[in-house]
Amino acid sequence: MAQSPRNSLSAKLQRGELFAADCPSREVLQHVTSRWGVLLLVALLGGTHRFSDLRRKVGGVSEKMLAQTLQWLENDGFVLRTSYPVVPPKVEYALTPMGIEVAKKVEVLVDWIEENLSRVLRSRPKAAA
Repeated sequence: MAQSPRNSLSAKLQRGELFAADCPSREVLQHVTSRWGVLLLVALLGGTHRFSDLRRKVGGVSEKMLAQTLQWLENDGFVLRTSYPVVPPKVEYALTPMGIEVAKKVEVLVDWIEENLSRVLRSRPKAAA
């Protein structure tokens, strides 16, 4: 029985084994699609930002979660952290070329949610009165 191109070994190797419990792509997926990961990627599409700028722009994020999420995205190769040797310290965050790629993909999802929010909200069960 011939395998379909989608199920071929080369296709699986290129795509990864996302459904396997120990697949490293799950960790990357979690970093990119977490609430703060999505918002930071989209915010950084607008250009380079300092930590305090990102904290103001992404309402509700704590300093700890902002720092942790930026570190995850930096470790995954999506965010470039540049520290300048000045007093007071100056640190800037920007997307890498790979970060721009993934941020544009996430932005499509964010745009869809924003454009369809009223439909989504109407689909939710009504709260008991």
